[in-house]
Amino acid sequence: MGRTAALMTATTLAACLSVTDASAVDKVFKTEKAMVSVKTVASGLSHPWGLAFLPDGRMLVTEKDGRLRIVAPDGTVSAPVKGVPKVDDRGQGGLLDVALDPEFAQNRFVYLSFSEPGTEDGTNSTAVARGVLNADETALTDVRVIFSQKPKVESRMHYGSRLVFDRQGHLYVTLGERSLEQFRTQAQDLDSHLGKVVRINRDGSVPADNPFVNQSGALPEIWSYGHRNIQGAALNPQTGALWINEHGPRGGDEVNVPEPGKNYGWPVVSYGVNYNGTPIGTGKSSAPGMEEPVYQWTPVIGSSGMTFYTADTLPGWKGSLFNGGLATKEVVRLELDGNKVKHEERMFRDLGKRIRQVSQGPDGALYLLTDENRGEILRVTPAGKP
Repeated sequence: MGRTAALMTATTLAACLSVTDASAVDKVFKTEKAMVSVKTVASGLSHPWGLAFLPDGRMLVTEKDGRLRIVAPDGTVSAPVKGVPKVDDRGQGGLLDVALDPEFAQNRFVYLSFSEPGTEDGTNSTAVARGVLNADETALTDVRVIFSQKPKVESRMHYGSRLVFDRQGHLYVTLGERSLEQFRTQAQDLDSHLGKVVRINRDGSVPADNPFVNQSGALPEIWSYGHRNIQGAALNPQTGALWINEHGPRGGDEVNVPEPGKNYGWPVVSYGVNYNGTPIGTGKSSAPGMEEPVYQWTPVIGSSGMTFYTADTLPGWKGSLFNGGLATKEVVRLELDGNKVKHEERMFRDLGKRIRQVSQGPDGALYLLTDENRGEILRVTPAGKP
C-alpha cells in the first residue's frame, strides 16, 4: 500500500472510531430530585447543533460547519454522511437542526435546517431540505429544499431554527428575524418569513388550515409571528401543542406556546433592552393584541434546545421542561402546571459548557450537546446506574 493510500485509510478509520478526549466529562451532580451522573458519550465534534435518534438508538448529529454524523451509543462517530446541502456557515449560520420523518422506518426521510446561501453575494436565509438516508447510511439521496425563508438578506445572525413534527405529521420550522435593525421589524410583517414559526406539510406544501392561507398579502406558511430568534422547540406530550424558547436581547429570553395567527410582540415589545441599553420598540413589555410569554428570563440564559421529559428513568423529572443555556452554560428545568411555570431548577453550571441542545433518548436518559470547538454529547442518568 502506497503512503498516500495508507494515510487515507488511517484518516477514514479515525473518522469512524470512538473519539476519546482527556477532558471527557464523568461527574456526579446532586439535583433537587436525584443524584445524577453526567458522562461524555462522544467528543471532538465541531459545534454540534441538532440531534435525532434513529430507531435503533444511534444518533444523527449535525455539526455547524456542514457535516452530518451518525453516533453510536458507545461513542463511535461515523465519517460525514454525504449529500448534505451546501451551507453558509459564517457567524451563527451553518447546518442546524435534524429531524426524522414520522414514518422514517418506511420512507427513511431525514430533514435538515440550514443557512442557505443566496445567489447575491452575502445574502442567505434559513432553509429546510429533505433527503433519503441510503441503505448503507453513507449518504442522503434525492435531496431537495422543501422550504426557503423569504426574503434572503445579508446577515450572519438569528437563523432560528428547530424542526418539530406535530401529531398530524405537520412540520413546524422556527425562524429568526436576522437580528439587524433594518430587518427585525419584518417580524411583524405577514409578507415576510423573518421572525416567524411556519407550519408546512412533509413535502413542503401548505396545510389548508394554516391561519393565513386565505389572507391576501400574507405568506401561507406562517403559523405565528412577532418572534426574535427561536432556538428551542418541543411538542408538549400532554397537549400536543408546540412550545418554544427564544432569545431576547439584553434581557427577555422567552418561553412561548405559539398559537395560530397570534402575534408575540417582537420588536414592538420586549422584557429586554437593546445591547447598548436603549429601549426596544415602545419600551414596554406588553401591548394589547400581543401575547405574553409563558415565562421569561432576565438576565438571559441564552436559551437553546428544549425537551419535555417523559421517561421513568428519572421519575422526579417526569413532566418537566428542559432548556439549554448557552450564555449561562447550564440546563434549566421547569416544572409546569398546565401552561404556567411553577418552579425552576438550574443544573450543571460547573461543567462550564454552552448547552446547545437537550434531548430525551429512547433509553430514558437526557442527552446534551455542547456548543464547543470540540463539542460533546453528554448523557445524564441516575448516579450509579450504567
